[in-house]
Amino acid sequence: MVRRIVGGCFALAFAVLTACTSIVDNHGYLPAQDELDLIEVGRDTRATVASIAGRPSAGGILAESGWYYVRSTYETRLYRAPVETDREVIAITFDDDGYVQNIERWGLENGQVVRLNRRVTEDNRSGIGFLRQLFGNLGNFEPGAFFADE
Repeated sequence: MVRRIVGGCFALAFAVLTACTSIVDNHGYLPAQDELDLIEVGRDTRATVASIAGRPSAGGILAESGWYYVRSTYETRLYRAPVETDREVIAITFDDDGYVQNIERWGLENGQVVRLNRRVTEDNRSGIGFLRQLFGNLGNFEPGAFFADE
């Protein structure tokens, strides 16, 4: 009987301890440092960088100015939302001729929250419902316009 109680306590303690562990998720790709050491500024091009380090998941937003390799680590505990615990960004910029201009590395301590604005085209209906818009167009066309000679 004592063995069952002690075994049950150990099982309960094990279940509680494993339930409190965190789940770690890694996202993204970052080339190894020895691969980055092979890239020479002013000599290598996009093609040689792609063959050495692979293609990144993100490119320059404007005019393909650079390649960005990003790796993030997220930690989730119990029911809480995931928290980013580590982020590394490697930026390889290119000049106008396509040669490597600079290689930079940033960490989470250099990160900033960037607010993205969404551009949305207005629907120009100004509160008119679907049926009203549909039936409002019934008198706005002429059947002769469909059979007019071109």
